[in-house]
Order: sequence, then structure tokens, then C-alpha cells
Amino acid sequence: MGELKQNEIFEFDKLALSPQSATKQLMKQCEEVNQTLKEKQLDNLKRTIYDTITPVQRLELLLSVARDGSKSLEMRILAVVLLRRLFTGDFEELWEKLPEEHKAAAKHQLLTAIREEKEVSLRRKACDAAAELCRNLIDEESNNTWPEILQFLFECVQSTEASLKDSALHIFSSVPGIFGNQQANHLETIKQMLLSCLSEQSEVCFSAAKAACSFLVSNDTDQQLLVYLRDLLPGIIHTITVSVDSQTDDILLKCLIDVAENIPKYLRPQLPSVLELCIKIISNKEMEDSWRQLALELVTTLSETASAMLRKQSKYIPTIIVLVLQLMCDLEDEDDWSTQDEPEDDEADTNPVAAESALDRLACGLGAQTMLPHILSNIPQLLASEDWKCRHAALMAISSCGEGCHKLMATMLNQIVENIVPFTRDPHPRVRYAACNALGQMSTDFQPNLQKKFHQTVLPSLLSVLDDTANPRVQAHAGAALVNFCEDCPKQILSPYLDSIIQKLAEVLNNKFNELINKGNKLVLEQIVTTLASVADSVEDKFIDYYDQFMPCLKVIIENAVQPELKLLRGKTIECVSLIGLAVGKEKFMQDCGDVMSLLLASQTGQELADDDPQVSYLISAWARMCKILGPEFEQYLPMVMPPVLKAANIKPEVAVLDTDEMQSLANDTDWQFVTLGDQQNFGIKTAGLEDKATACQMLVCYARELKEGFSPYTKEVVEIMVPLLKFYFHDDCRIAAAESLPYLLDCAKIQGPEYVQNMWDFIAPSLLKAIESEPEKDIQAEVMSSLAQCIERRGKGALSQAHLQELLNIMINLLNGHFKHQEERQEQRKDEDYDDDVEENLCNADEEDVYILSKISDIIHALFGTMGIDFLPLFDQLLGHFVRLLKSDSPWSDRQWGLCIFDDLLEYAGPAAAKYNEYYVQALVASLSDKQPEVRQAAAYGAGVMAMCGQNAFTETLKGMVPLLVNIVQDTEARNVENVFAAENAISAITKICKYTQGVVDPNEVIPLWLSWLPVSEDTDEAEHVYGYFCDLFESHHAGLFGENGCNLPHLVTVIAQAFCLELSLKTRTCTTN
Repeated sequence: MGELKQNEIFEFDKLALSPQSATKQLMKQCEEVNQTLKEKQLDNLKRTIYDTITPVQRLELLLSVARDGSKSLEMRILAVVLLRRLFTGDFEELWEKLPEEHKAAAKHQLLTAIREEKEVSLRRKACDAAAELCRNLIDEESNNTWPEILQFLFECVQSTEASLKDSALHIFSSVPGIFGNQQANHLETIKQMLLSCLSEQSEVCFSAAKAACSFLVSNDTDQQLLVYLRDLLPGIIHTITVSVDSQTDDILLKCLIDVAENIPKYLRPQLPSVLELCIKIISNKEMEDSWRQLALELVTTLSETASAMLRKQSKYIPTIIVLVLQLMCDLEDEDDWSTQDEPEDDEADTNPVAAESALDRLACGLGAQTMLPHILSNIPQLLASEDWKCRHAALMAISSCGEGCHKLMATMLNQIVENIVPFTRDPHPRVRYAACNALGQMSTDFQPNLQKKFHQTVLPSLLSVLDDTANPRVQAHAGAALVNFCEDCPKQILSPYLDSIIQKLAEVLNNKFNELINKGNKLVLEQIVTTLASVADSVEDKFIDYYDQFMPCLKVIIENAVQPELKLLRGKTIECVSLIGLAVGKEKFMQDCGDVMSLLLASQTGQELADDDPQVSYLISAWARMCKILGPEFEQYLPMVMPPVLKAANIKPEVAVLDTDEMQSLANDTDWQFVTLGDQQNFGIKTAGLEDKATACQMLVCYARELKEGFSPYTKEVVEIMVPLLKFYFHDDCRIAAAESLPYLLDCAKIQGPEYVQNMWDFIAPSLLKAIESEPEKDIQAEVMSSLAQCIERRGKGALSQAHLQELLNIMINLLNGHFKHQEERQEQRKDEDYDDDVEENLCNADEEDVYILSKISDIIHALFGTMGIDFLPLFDQLLGHFVRLLKSDSPWSDRQWGLCIFDDLLEYAGPAAAKYNEYYVQALVASLSDKQPEVRQAAAYGAGVMAMCGQNAFTETLKGMVPLLVNIVQDTEARNVENVFAAENAISAITKICKYTQGVVDPNEVIPLWLSWLPVSEDTDEAEHVYGYFCDLFESHHAGLFGENGCNLPHLVTVIAQAFCLELSLKTRTCTTN
């Protein structure tokens, strides 16, 4: 390759000071520089020659330094690290411009460096660089265009040098798809290579186990390959056992966790050995905590990915639970723990915290029947122990298993609560803390039943712990538990306790306010402000009586808590004031609204808030509440409010491509999250600001929804933020908010004129369609589909071009095909050897996700029919076969329900034109009126109603056959039960529409007295309007059947009319007159 200037080599030496460096130490130095230097100075620091030269020149420079033995090891390692990053970030620009001879030279130098280098760390980094280059040289057809590296691998694994074998295996584990489309031809060679290396006595066997796991995981969907390579498993497990015994590196245990996560059933033949290994590690108190926690993570992962398979190993479950509880007892004695005003954050990686999380996940994975009996059998002994750590563990265990064991625990709530409450008076503060934690968590897990049944014992107990002034952490946690209790507590349950709750909160608030002034303590005050906000939010207008007691003090805190250490307190107080304002309503809050608005505005106009300032998210949320309170009057504040909200919504996370060593060095950095995508590529995402970004996006939704045309000046900027966020995969809430915002933004934009709205919609529509197709999470996909349906309804006829309509139809066809495929897969899983009741429950949950998507397809069809009418029929025909399949008698009832809803829309919007589809759905519609599932009967009854209302007498004979079935629905003895009432009221409405809109189906004179006896209707307000509208018609016409002989029905008529007025239905806006 070309000669390099000496000054370029000299300048490269300066890279150790550059923020471009990728090591953890230099990344931290860079962050420090960012914090201490101005932007201009930072730019000057970055301007080395390396920053200004082209990728081709960088390649030449980096290879030269990496191969220069006269350079320091650190500099050569840095060169290879940057070389890998060059292949990662600038590959296309680099490789396209590089002459062929330079490409060959670069590949040759890399392989030579790996072959000849003696320094292990440098050789490993060179392997990483070669792997990254190889990854880029595998084309879209899976051709590996660097065949020399394959030959190199084969030569290395056949070498007698352990270092070469290790290098080959390291590259293979980094790029397990290295053989490309020739993999099948080399499969036997790969198998023998791995088997041979697994049998080595040196550390080569460790690299072989890592490579084997990587290769297996990368082929997780190829069942034939996994079966073919099952002979590798004993060697993998043996090697991992050896690595555990030597405790040299925990990477193999992590590899086994990857296998458990992606191909758990591959472990089936060795599952007892795996569990015994995990039990051995967890029970060994001499091992490092990180190893014990990894072993626990392995078991926990299996409980989530292969729960049924693990349940069959039932003899190990009791031992595992005992070990988890023992880890939860592994607490430190800290004399000052309960008095700390600023609790340390170093508990996250401790054994008790890891065990609590594991118990939660094990309960969710294995289910209550497997877990709860063994947990409960240990709890009494722990609770009775004289060791506070055991009592603490027992209570935290109860907290941890509520979600996974919900159904079974719900049947024994009385016993559980009775056992927890006394420990709020335990002599040890940390046990009292754990008792509050259990009551708070159970208040969330078992709401609102726990609040309804146990308010008389739980509330007084929590309030009593608020007196624990000697132990502020316990006192604060009681306040936090009270938040959990209040959040889902019915208003009528909480109201009788308001006086005692308020009295206690006021007492604590006053004491802690004085303590803040005198001692600077703020932990409890921060929590009590949050608790007060939660109480107000729960009781709403009933808080008016207490408003004047608290608002002055809260305003003082906002005004004066300006010191840096009080930012969180100030933020929580801002949240509290805004929630109280929302609770008591505009009329009461207006007396302080001006002051509060001034204080909030001063927060962000008086000084520039740092991105990580805790006040930011509270302010953003508070502005949204103020918007709800003030309505259109809030528009005047938008110029001051919007800049920080837009800034937060625009936060872009820092993303880095990392090698394995860098991943491990940053593993405990809570500011980063890591994902592995594609062929073993590791990405780090810095999470700072993501929650603020999500909050800001949710607030923009609120502004658009509440202010409508008042928000129109910001629609262009906001829509340009939101649309790209439809594919912001770093945070689910951002994507949800983006989807939710779009219909509201279209509403806001109307005032700007049709052309403006059309341009906005042209920007939205393509991305919205693509988001439906690419969204990986079903619940979010459903939100995006809902957004599209709402947008179509707002845009009206012509909302989508023909191209977009066809694209949408193709998306729905794929979704429906996936729906049916998933059903078939679930049926196959029911034949699996591990199938049991818990598996069935999981399958039902998965089915519910699919059904939710199906409901959104129905929403989109409804929107298309509603805006296009019969013009949609040619497109509907493309989907017809799928919809007919939904109606099959052997389909799940939810399929039949949504299939009927779709054909109901056909009837409603196509009218008589729907008759040509009779052969596809009428028989199913009629039969569904007798279906045992009330949701299906409701959809069928609604269909009968729209058939009568919209069919223009095209369905007379069909409707005649439906009338007796509709009457049967209404007159069933259980028709008014909660589960059946909607079906019954839809049937009443259908009879109503038959009487009103058809001729020759029934004799109204005969039917009306019977129909009147079914009134009032009250649950389905949409259908009630049709019923009461017809009632008014009959009333105004003095229909004899309505009034009865000599007006005998008048008392009943009065009842019906009163009911209608109570429901604020049609009679409230329509006057029934008599002459």
C-alpha cells in the first residue's frame, strides 16, 4: 500500500487524547471534556489529521500502525479497534473507492497479523476487525466474497498451535454465518471441527464452546441443523462445567444463557445436568456473586423460554426456590440504612435484588401451581425467624410473586394480608420497610379487590408507619405504599378515610418541611408530596375541602427550592400542584392558577435547564395537566412551554457499535443498554434522556388533543418529529405517542386549509403504512393500525391513493395469513410433549394478542367502508376469502365475532349491494344468533339490525327467519346478566330496526307490546339511541300498542322515559310531544 507521511503517523499518536477513541476510559474522558469545555474548544480538540483524512487514508494509516512493532502495544490495539470501527461505520464509502490490489493487501495484512501476532489482546482485536470485514463481504445472496478467510479458518483449526485454533474459533463465533450459502456443504466439517476443539485440554475448548453456542443460536430456526448438531451438547456442557470450576471467565455461562433464551429445547437432553450445575453454583457461597447470579439467570431464562420443559424437572424446583430465598436473605447489616436521607444506588447488583427479580420471573414463567406451594411452604419458617433478614426475605418474596401467581394468590388474599400487616409493627426497621413494600406491591397486583376487602386493616397500618420519624427510609416507603393503595382504590372506599389521611400527611409534611429548613433532609418530604398528589388524583373533587390547607405550602416549596440538591423535590411538588389542580377543577384552582403558571414559567425562562435536570420531565407533564385544566386559555402559554417540550421530544440517543470486550467493560454501566442484532453485532444505547423524550411525546399528544386548532401553529414541526418516531425502536412509548398523535394533528391542521392538511397527510401516510408492516411489538402495531383507521376517517373519501390502498390491502392480507398461521402453530404446540395447563394459558394469551390485531383490521375495514362506501367493494373482494374463513363454524369464537363485525360493516355501508355476498355470510350470521358465546350473539344481532336498517327490504326473507332467534336472545332467563346484556340489547335494537325500517317482516302491532316489555335498555348507549328514538316515534303518533288499552302502559312509559333521561340519551335532545 502507499507510503504514509511521518507527520500523519505522529498525529495518530495524539489519538489517545481524542474523543474518537473507543475504550471505556477514553469514552469517560470524552464525557468529562464535554462537561467542562465549550463546544468550540471540543471541536478544536477533535481536529486531528485522522479526523480530516478520507476512509481510504485511514485504512492505510491504521494498518500501518497496527503492524508496526516499534509502536506501543496500546497504540497498536487502538489502531485495530479503530480499524474495526472503520469497517463498521464507513465500509461502503471505503470499499467502493479502494483499488482491488489495496483490498487484497488489506485482507492479507489482517490475516497475517492474526497468524503472526504473539500478543493475545492485539491478536483478539485483529480477529474482531477481520470478522467485521468478513461480515461486510457477505453479499445479499449470502455469498462470502472473501473465500481466503474460510481457507484460513480451516488451516488454523488444523494447526498444532493453540493460539491459531483460538483465533479461528473467535472469528467463527463473531461471524457464525461466515460460510454463507455454502454452510450446508460444510456442515459436517463444522461439526467435526467443533467436536475436535471441544475435546482439547487447553483454553481452545472454551473458545470452541463459545463458537458452538454462537453458531447454534444463529441457526435457531433450522430444526434439522439443531438435531444434526445435538452431539455438540455434552461437550459444551462439560466445557462450561470446567470453566465454572476454574472461575477464569464467565463468558461461557453467558453463552449458555443465550442458548437458553433462543433455543432452549436444544438443552433438553442435558437439562438435568444444566440445572444441577446451576444449583451447584448458586449454593456455593464461596463463588463470586456475579457467577451465582448468572446461574440464577440461566434458570430464570429457561422458566421464561421453556417453562413447560422446566416444569417437568419438578424435583429441582423446591431446591431452586430455597436457594433463591437464601439469596434474598443475603443482606448486609448497615446501622445507618434506615436513616439515610440519600440512599445509595449500589444495591442493584446485590444477591437479594437479583433474587427478588428472579423469583418474580420464575413465578411468571412457571406459574402459580408450580411455584406458589413451594414458596408458601418456606414463608412461615422465615417469618418466624429471629433473624430479621429472614423475615425481610419472606415479605419481599410475597411482593415478588404476586404477578405470576395472581390467580391462586387471589383466592387466599385474606390469609396473606393478615400475615403481612403485623410486620408493619416489627421491631426491625428493614422488616417494616419490607412489609410496606409487600402491601404496596399487592395493592397494585390485586387492585381493586385488595382495596375493597382490606382497606380497614391496610390503610391504618400504613398510616401508622408514617409516624416512624426515627427511620426516614421506612417512613418514606410507607408513603410510597400508600400511593400504590390509592392509585387503584375506588373513590367511595377512600373517601371515608380522607380526614385521617389528610391529617397524617399534613402533620408529616409540616414536620419534614421544618426538617428540610433546619437539617436539609428531604427524602420523606419528596415522598409525602408525591403521596399527597396521589390521594388528590384518586378522590378528585372531594379534595376541594383540603385544597387551601396545602396549596400555600406547596407554592412556597416551588418558589424557594431552587438549590441543585432540591431539584427533585421541586419537580415532585410541581407534579403535586398540577395534579391537585386537575383534581379540584378549574373553578377552585383558578384562585392560584396565575401564581402557579408564573412559577412554572420562571422555572424554564429564568435559566437553561440541563438535559438531565429532574425537573424537566415533571414540568413537561405539569404543562399538559395545566392544558387540560385551562383548555383554550392555555394557548397563550404555548410560546413559552413548547421549546423545552420540543427539545426533549427531539433527544437523539447515543448509539455505539461495540465489540465483546467493550460490552463486558460497560456491562455494569446503568446508563447504557445493549442489544445484539444480526450476525452477532453488538450495539450500545445510552439511555439518558429517553424517558424525558417519551414524556414529551405524550405531552404533545395531550396538547394536540386538547387544544385542537389552537395548536395548529406547531403542527408542522410536531408532525416532522412524530412521523420518524414511528420507527424509534429504542422506546416503546415514543412509538405509541407518535401513532396516537397523528389523527389529532390532522384535526389541529384543519384551520390551515385543505392544501396544508393534504400535504401533512401525504407526509404521514407512507410512514404510517410502513410502520404497521415493520412494527415488531403486537400491542404497538395495534396502536399504529388504530391511528391509521382514525386518520382515514378524518380524511374521508379519497384518503388513500390507489397505490396506498393496495399496499394497505397487502399488509392486511399478510396479517390475516399470519393470524391463521399462528393458530395452526398453537394447535401444533398443543400436541407437544411439554404441553400442560400452563402452556395452554400462555397460548391463550398469545391468541388474545392476535385477536387484538384482528380487531384493528376490523377498525380499518370499518373506516374504509365508512369513507368509500360501495367503492370499497372491489378491494374488499381481495380480502373476502380470509373474512369467510373467520366465519367457519370450527373457528375460534373470537374469529367469528370479528368476522361478523366486518360483514356487519358490509351490510351497513353497502346496503342492498351487500346482497350479492349472501352466500358467504348470511348462513353464518343467522346461526350466530344462537351461538353460546355472547360476543358472537351481539355481533350477529347488530348485523340483523343493520340488515334491516340499510338493506332497503333486500333481506326480507332472511330477517323473517331471524326474528324468532332475536326474541330468544332477549327472553333468555339470563339475558340481563352482565355477560349477556349487550347481546340482549343489540337484539332489542335489531327488532326495533326491523319494525321501523322494513315492511312485511313483522306486524308492528303485534310486536310492539312485547318490545315495550323489554325496555328500558341502559348498557349499550349506541343502540339505546335507536331504541328510544323509535320509542319517541311511537309516543308522538299515539301508537295504541305503546300506550295499551285505556293507557294501561303509562306507568311503564314513565319509567322508560326517566331511564332515558338518566342515561342522557335521545330523549334529552328530542322532545316527545302529544296533541
